[in-house]
Formats: sequence, C-alpha cells, structure tokens
Amino acid sequence: METRAPIDLARGMLMASFHPTAEQAWHLLVTASQHSNSKLREIADALLRTADGRTPLPESLAGHVATAVRSHTGPAS
Repeated sequence: METRAPIDLARGMLMASFHPTAEQAWHLLVTASQHSNSKLREIADALLRTADGRTPLPESLAGHVATAVRSHTGPAS
C-alpha cells in the first residue's frame, strides 16, 4: 500500500501533462516499467522528482516513458 500513493500521483502527472485516460496512464507506467526493466514504483518516483521543473527524468527512463506515452495516447492533437 505504501507504493500506491506515488504511483497514483505519477498517473495524475501523466494525465495532466499528456491527457491519457486513467487506464491509459496506468498502462503507460506498466509499459515503461516493463521496457526499462524497472519497478513501476521506480518509474513513479522518478516522475515525481521531475515535478519541481528543474529535475530531469533520468535518461535511462526518459526514452521508455516517451515511447509509452506515444503508444498509449495516440497522435498529438
């Protein structure tokens, strides 16, 4: 249960930034986790650290998250 809040917050960040549905945001995190061989909690924590606007997403995760965003949200409108 202790990892649930950061994961939900990360989903919210993705929903606010890229406009996926709640389900798409969940699948986005799962996809990034699987493709980067990282725990979902680690992806969520990394995303939350970027909330200050100064901390970048680690390069090792950035590409996987970007690919997941593209695959789960469709073309930009």
